[in-house]
Formats: sequence, C-alpha cells, structure tokens
Amino acid sequence: MDLSIIIVNYKTQELTSNCIDSIVKSNTKGLNYEIIVVDNASEDGSIEAIEKAFPQVEIIRNRENQGFSKANNLGIKTAKGDYILLLNSDTIVEFNTLKGALEFIKDHKHIGALGCKILLPSGKLDAACKRSFPTPANGLYHSLNLDTAFPDNTRLGAYNLTYADENKTCSIDCIMGAFMMVPRKVIDEVGMLDEDYFMYGEDVDWCYRIKNAGYQIMYYPEVRIFHHKKASGIGKRNPKVIEAFYDSMGIFYSKHYQNKYSKLTRWCVMTGTSLMKKMALHKNKHRK
Repeated sequence: MDLSIIIVNYKTQELTSNCIDSIVKSNTKGLNYEIIVVDNASEDGSIEAIEKAFPQVEIIRNRENQGFSKANNLGIKTAKGDYILLLNSDTIVEFNTLKGALEFIKDHKHIGALGCKILLPSGKLDAACKRSFPTPANGLYHSLNLDTAFPDNTRLGAYNLTYADENKTCSIDCIMGAFMMVPRKVIDEVGMLDEDYFMYGEDVDWCYRIKNAGYQIMYYPEVRIFHHKKASGIGKRNPKVIEAFYDSMGIFYSKHYQNKYSKLTRWCVMTGTSLMKKMALHKNKHRK
C-alpha cells in the first residue's frame, strides 16, 4: 500500500467528516491508500456518523482520551502504507495535495518528513508550518512578538522562519503535525511519536529525532491544505489542553537541551514556562 492517512478524532464530527470528504474527492487516481480514524473516546455520536458516511474508513476506538501522540501511534501500528501521513481532523486537503506530496517524497529519498503549505481559512499562512527548533533565545523573541515586529530579521524571526519565502521549497528544522508525511522506513529507524507529550510538541520532538538520524525535514509549498486552527477550542478551553501546551516545552527542553545550556538558562526557561502557563490558565478561567 502506498499511503496510510491517520486522523485523530475527538468530538469533531463535522470537521473530521469534512476532512475525510476532501480526501475522497481529491486526486487519488492510481493511489493505493487507506484512511484510519483513531477516536479518543468522543462519546458524542461522531464516530457512528463517520462510520455511516464513510464505511471504507478504518476506525480505532479508544475507551479514554489518550492524547494525540498515543492515538497516532495506534494508527501507525495498524497502518499498512509505505508512507504515513498524520493529518489533523480540522484540515481540508486540496485536489492534488496527497498525490503531489507523495510523488515528491518518493522522488527524494533523503527526506525524513515532509510538510506542505498550510493556510488558515482567511488564506493567511499558518506560520507554524515551517519552523526552527525552539531555543531559549528564539522562544523569547517569539513570546515578545519580536518576530512579528521584525519578520525579515533572521535572528528575531527564527522561531517561525518569518523571513523565509513561504512559496519556496526548503529544508528546515521542523514542520507541523497537522500535515506530516513520513516514510515507514524512517519510523522503523527513529521510532514513533513520544507519548510523554499528551498533545503539542510531539511533532517538534519527532522532527528533532528524524533530523538527528541524518534525514532532511522538508517544507514543500507546491501542495497545500487549509487548517481550521483551534476550531474545537473556541471560547473557554479545557485546562488540560492549556497545561499540555506549556508542559510540552518543558518536556522538549529536558529531553534534548538538558546539557546544552547552563543551569541558569534552564531555570529561566522552566520558570518562564510555568508563569506563562499560570497566566494562560487564569485568563481561560475568566473567559466567557
């Protein structure tokens, strides 16, 4: 089989259905592929509806919400494809996205993970689709919005590579888990997603490990998807989601940067992350 597409569903019936529909209606002529939906105990009828509308889709049901990494790993273990695509449920693929991405990665054996151009519903680039690995410095500049104020500055704009041409194919550090195509042989070599990450950060961690194994992480804007970012988190959000976002920073730093920076830098990173998490939880608590 050429391609296994893995979609994690959590109470997103309409989004997931629209995503699957865009896949089915896209250019898959001559493409041997499968769609695997992993449901994290939605219990809202979404899986039953998806199963009825798309009987060809394989569904894995979790009895509890195991998070993004564990759910995708279950899909990877089940998948039969030579290439694995992690695809967010809140995305829409264009007509030639799948076929174009697969043809490109097949023609370039040095690629360990392939990302595409990701657009928000407004048509604006989702800046997180091409990034550098997070460091204390570029993380600080990003937190202070200096990359937004000075997008052409290669130092201040390093976090989301704001200075890089969004329409140019290039080798980068990190792509986004919303669309991440990885050869099976690479997964066999570097391992699956790190399940210490409940959600957020697992894509950065995977890219870090894949790149350290000698492969390139490639941004390929010739194919695109649309991303309804945070569509399932409008208004007050689940505190666990907020905690997972900030905790992922600490997990990544402790795992990969433990001995790379001084104790003082580590203290600043951990303290700053903890403070940002508390502020975000407080703001969320008082959000209507």
